[in-house]
Amino acid sequence: MAKVVVARRAQFDLAQLIETRSLPADTRERVRASIEPLASFPQIGKRLTGRWRGFRVILGPWAWMLVVYSYHETMNTVTVVAIRDARTMSSSTTGP
Repeated sequence: MAKVVVARRAQFDLAQLIETRSLPADTRERVRASIEPLASFPQIGKRLTGRWRGFRVILGPWAWMLVVYSYHETMNTVTVVAIRDARTMSSSTTGP
């Protein structure tokens, strides 16, 4: 099983989404449940291209929530690098 790490930037992204979208109190637990399968299936996410080449994306607990991550096979580690709202201009397809 791969180790799953959530980078500080992704933690900040999630905190911002919770605050600005008035998400429910159990949002962190929902996100944790969404990323849990990455430990067993680290390459399950769709590969990204362009400036996000080398990263993958899965959906979070809501269809609009993108969880961007990288998988380091030699270290068997998944790093969640960003959590974004796909409905906004700041989603992962438009910039870091």
